[in-house]
Amino acid sequence: MALANRSFYILLLSLLFMAGGQTADAATKKPVKSSPVAKEVFGRKTEPAPLAARAIGSYARGCLAGAKPLPINGPAWQAMRLSRNRNWGHPVLIGYLERLAIDAQKHDSWHGLLVGDLAQPMGGPMLTGHASHQLGLDADIWLNPMPNRTLSPQERETRSAVSVLAEDGVSVDLSKWSAQHASLIKRAASYPGVARIFVHPAIKQALCGSAGKDRSWLSRVRPWWGHHYHFHVRLACPKGSVGCVNQPAVGPDDGCGREVASWLARMRKPAVEPKEAKKPKKPRKPKPPLRLTDLPADCAGLAGVDAITSDVPVPTQVVPMPAKSEEKLSLPQKKADTDQ
Repeated sequence: MALANRSFYILLLSLLFMAGGQTADAATKKPVKSSPVAKEVFGRKTEPAPLAARAIGSYARGCLAGAKPLPINGPAWQAMRLSRNRNWGHPVLIGYLERLAIDAQKHDSWHGLLVGDLAQPMGGPMLTGHASHQLGLDADIWLNPMPNRTLSPQERETRSAVSVLAEDGVSVDLSKWSAQHASLIKRAASYPGVARIFVHPAIKQALCGSAGKDRSWLSRVRPWWGHHYHFHVRLACPKGSVGCVNQPAVGPDDGCGREVASWLARMRKPAVEPKEAKKPKKPRKPKPPLRLTDLPADCAGLAGVDAITSDVPVPTQVVPMPAKSEEKLSLPQKKADTDQ
């Protein structure tokens, strides 16, 4: 009996000691400094920053000052998905889209553009969807032409873009793909200031086959995942946009050889389905969201938000404890072609 009592008291003292250590440690924690989630800041901005136009940062980590809206209706275009409030861009992008729409209607027999997402009023990361489109220099253009009437607000939310991809996943559907599609994309890639046009590899292959002798524009048309419902225009940094980071320039190769072939090989469906199903892969952990400190410092000032905030109040009673070393996190390197 005495032995049991002794064991009980030892256990009780151990628990009290552990609890006291945790209490002391909790009392000595420094305030946890964190940065606001960037998409929560920029995704809720409804008006542009009333400043001179300037694209700040990179296509997937940046923001936009002095944005201008693409009018929702024009002589040769209509803006889609208006509820997203993503018809904003750098004035250079807005001018590009208006010129492309009118030229394509006049010269390429394209009735008019249906324009998808550009950027938010201040650019920056979005609450849903794209990882890029942050500088006001990216635009999605649907691969089905504008109808010969003005779409209602409801139609602009519910109408679907049309895929031009065939069932095999590696070629275009010739009942949907036309010479007008090729002419439109060629024109979009040929204007000065275009950095890249992203399309599905099957579309790139179709363009390679019909390009003819003038192939100078093909190097700017890049194969990328998806992009068979729309093509994605990306402009280079405009003059005067201090701190805007361009992607590396494309090379002289037209990309119609090994590059497009390797893309199509990755997308080609196997001829025979494997008999034994492979073990399901463990789902990847989602990447942590970008925070204001991940963007250029000017973006926090543009949004009027402190880049660093204190999430935990400073304790009133502090017991000194040894400081813990902080590990530095390394950010993943971005690829040359990014479009998400």
